[in-house]
Amino acid sequence: MARRSSSSSSSGAWRYLNPAYYLKRPKRLALLFFVFVAATFAFWDRQSLVSEYELACSTSISMHALEGLGPLPLGGPGWLPHLPSLWASTIQWEEYGRMGIVRYFISLDLSQSEISRLENEINQLHGQLRKAGVHLDENPTSDEMSRKDLVEIDPINIDRREKVKDAMLHAWNSYVKYAWGMDELQPRSKNGVNSFGGLGATLVDSLDTLYIMGLKDEFRKARDWVAESLRFDKDYDASVFETTIRVVGGLLSAYDMSGDKVFLDKAKDIADRLLPAWDSTSGIPYNSINLVHGRAHNFGWTNGDSILADSGTEQLEFIALSQRTGDPKYQLKAENVIRQLQKIYPSDGLLPIYINPQSGTASYSTITFGAMGDSFYEYLLKVWIQGNKTESVKHYREMWETSMEGLISLTRRTTPSNYSYICEKNGGSLSDKMDELACFAPGMLALGASGYGPEKAKQIMNLAEELARTCYNFYQTTPTKLAGENYYFHEGQDMNVGTSWNILRPETVESLMYLWRLTGNKTYQDWGWDIFQAFEKNSRIESGYVGLKDVNSGEKDDKMQSFFLAETLKYLYLLFSPPSVISLDEWVFNTEAHPLRIVPVHGSKGDSTDTKTPVVSLGRKQGKQG
Repeated sequence: MARRSSSSSSSGAWRYLNPAYYLKRPKRLALLFFVFVAATFAFWDRQSLVSEYELACSTSISMHALEGLGPLPLGGPGWLPHLPSLWASTIQWEEYGRMGIVRYFISLDLSQSEISRLENEINQLHGQLRKAGVHLDENPTSDEMSRKDLVEIDPINIDRREKVKDAMLHAWNSYVKYAWGMDELQPRSKNGVNSFGGLGATLVDSLDTLYIMGLKDEFRKARDWVAESLRFDKDYDASVFETTIRVVGGLLSAYDMSGDKVFLDKAKDIADRLLPAWDSTSGIPYNSINLVHGRAHNFGWTNGDSILADSGTEQLEFIALSQRTGDPKYQLKAENVIRQLQKIYPSDGLLPIYINPQSGTASYSTITFGAMGDSFYEYLLKVWIQGNKTESVKHYREMWETSMEGLISLTRRTTPSNYSYICEKNGGSLSDKMDELACFAPGMLALGASGYGPEKAKQIMNLAEELARTCYNFYQTTPTKLAGENYYFHEGQDMNVGTSWNILRPETVESLMYLWRLTGNKTYQDWGWDIFQAFEKNSRIESGYVGLKDVNSGEKDDKMQSFFLAETLKYLYLLFSPPSVISLDEWVFNTEAHPLRIVPVHGSKGDSTDTKTPVVSLGRKQGKQG
């Protein structure tokens, strides 16, 4: 097609500016008037939308509050219906920002063609506004608004998340009714039991879960109990490990989220009572301490040795406490443990589960990524993340990578289904046994994969996904669809349940949460939903949730573990939530699923100490029945 000359094109355009042109053409005059009116309405609607957004950002209102605002201005007053009840959970409007209106449409049960049509219409509207001289600062279908963002409000996930929230409310209300202020609920007996010396373990463990789920009234009630009734001057021999991950971790997380100093003060109080446990010759802590008298010792069944996981799983909490109080003593105690273990670190990165606290040397004992070994390896990676991956924490990453080579050396496959599993090691021999506790490993591997080069990262991520498949099938291969405590692998038989109880453990859903967030594969959400439904079917009773004595028969026990509220339900909720809810870029989870805010580094040396106040019974890992 021949192009017009610029002169003829220019002279033709000038006639549209001549009023006489329109007076002779009344239809075009009417069209011009209509365009002017439409552009004017669109401009003022845009201004109203920006005002609504700025107001919401300043008040962090919930979607409940937005429902009360009436129709929102997009395309004309009264055009947008009230926000649906699917959004009636407390979510800060900032998560959705100016694209909240667009995502509202995505949250409806629309077909892909309808969504595309709406996107095209919005693009056309933006084009008209630009022609009218209204310049927008964002495009709802630009690369900045990725497909990942568009599916954040998936209605299926919203429904699943609400059902998990309902489960949390049922568990919490049962605890409030029958065991308020005590450590754990016995749902079938309808009473409480103090499994951890009367430190309100379930209540403290639940604080951040309540906060994340937007259960504000429940959170405030729990906060008041902490302020008024939580006392640590108890003549009780507490587990340093359990008290750190549940109580110190739970209080610090509540502080990071709420900014309420009562939580920080309580965390400091209990940590000060735990500190004498590190006063051994080597600096490796004793694993038990009297909270009143400060007498530290190890458990009799360890023959005086300290447990690897119990000794190497306080670093996140104590570093965080030093950051928030400005007192380095907590961090120094915890990090010295890693320096001591570096001295005896083997070439394969695999330490036995028993360490002599006097000599600092390893005792002859089992090597495992299950009970009593697991979270030591987890914290090597997570302290590196907490420390912003800087030079000052590089040795944590290096130790972790060495240990992952050791993990790979312990990995075997079954026949005929080709399940990958992690063996345990005793001396020079391997045992084809894997704890459900070791199902934290897929999530850990996925979280750490990005720190490798591309080829190695792919290998690590593939292993994470293979192990997650195995852990999911720990659940799927039993009559109740709930996993046993551990599994044995025999040639030609895939997997067999060993210890057959299930105590509401979180490790598999923890890994599914990480894998979904890091791969975007919704299969992991579906697997998590299967596990949640099995808990609902087998463990939910009128007065709470219980474990099973036997995953084959379905016989129930009489305890609602505090970590069910702290971890299992929290990870499930996050599995069905947008990745921006407790972003992995801003938070790191302790081994009890308590998110701790990553403090930004100031200075090139990566000094991790920052005093700025943030904005916002059965041993958990021991695998022993108490």
